[in-house]
Amino acid sequence: MGFRTLDDMELSGKVVLTRVDINVPVENGRVTDTTRIDRIVPTVRDLRAAGARVVLLAHFGRPKGKVVPEMSLKQVVPSLSDALGVEVGFADGNYGQAVSGMEDGDVLLFENVRFNPGEESDDEGFARRLAGLGDVYCNDAFSAAHRAHATTHALARMLPACAGRSMEAELKALEAALGSPRPPVAAVVGGAKVSSKLDLLANLVTKVQHLIIGGGMANTFLAAQGVDVQKSLCEHDLLDTARDIAARAEQAGCAILLPRDVVVAQEFRANPETRTVKAEEVPEGWMILDAGPDSVMHIRTVLDGCATLVWNGPLGAFEMEPFDRATTAAAQHAAKLTRDGALVSVAGGGDTVAALNHAGVAEDFTYISTAGGAFLEWMEGKELPGVAALSA
Repeated sequence: MGFRTLDDMELSGKVVLTRVDINVPVENGRVTDTTRIDRIVPTVRDLRAAGARVVLLAHFGRPKGKVVPEMSLKQVVPSLSDALGVEVGFADGNYGQAVSGMEDGDVLLFENVRFNPGEESDDEGFARRLAGLGDVYCNDAFSAAHRAHATTHALARMLPACAGRSMEAELKALEAALGSPRPPVAAVVGGAKVSSKLDLLANLVTKVQHLIIGGGMANTFLAAQGVDVQKSLCEHDLLDTARDIAARAEQAGCAILLPRDVVVAQEFRANPETRTVKAEEVPEGWMILDAGPDSVMHIRTVLDGCATLVWNGPLGAFEMEPFDRATTAAAQHAAKLTRDGALVSVAGGGDTVAALNHAGVAEDFTYISTAGGAFLEWMEGKELPGVAALSA
């Protein structure tokens, strides 16, 4: 898709309404994780360098259109100022007056946009009032791009619009992963339930050459093939659905990879007695909690022959040892291929980011998306309203 970036806009002396995601964790009025704040620094830095007057629009929590003092963005201002290296102003009303007092290079944060009921209803009246305060609209919040809200959708239609640096990087990474990827393409999809990723699987079988299924959902696909998975997590009511997805994959020329061997235990806890058995030989009363070493070798061989990888979800119950081994080993191999320049690797989703951090390879992937819902909907092939609104 075509979209404008900061490089395409005239910014000097302009008020740039910049949608960001700084919905960060806060305890006792203090920000405990600045990851999302850090991601907007390049955009604000470049806007200030171009002589813009930067107005930040953001949400915090779910106040449902009402003023909730505990969800005020004012508590984020100190961390925001530290990260940006400039004093950030704050306005919780009289927005016109606050904006009129700005000078080139100033940064001003508006109060939580979700305090206004017009935000989540994509109200044009609310968006028009905001648009009257600015000259340019910039969206740097991909994580909120799947929501058709006033500050992600309606507002973008009312002013010259562009993507911020974080949004630009995200869209380019996603285009490289599934939009116009270098084939062959592999996808790793893990997690507990097939039911939560039906749209994702249905879309991927038409886009990738290798679909590697792990986690609890792999048990459902194994059971659909007649494997007795014993006490393993399995959605037995979705066996026909799994068979349908497998049939569509075969028709599309997509090979589905399921575990060949598995690590099993009689209970889910740290460091229990485990066995590694063939997938079709799970002992009575035991449960599958990870893919085995032969499965990992198979995954490594497939990745060796691929040019692009998109990853969403772990291969096992990685939160608890020793059931993190398959995810860690596969992730480390993908990271090595990426470092060697042989693989473009894009990953996203909360569990995925945690798993890659656990494996010590998050910095080695081509791109890691922290967007959660927006990343998943993009992988499902859905149009994201906040992205569509930026189309050039």
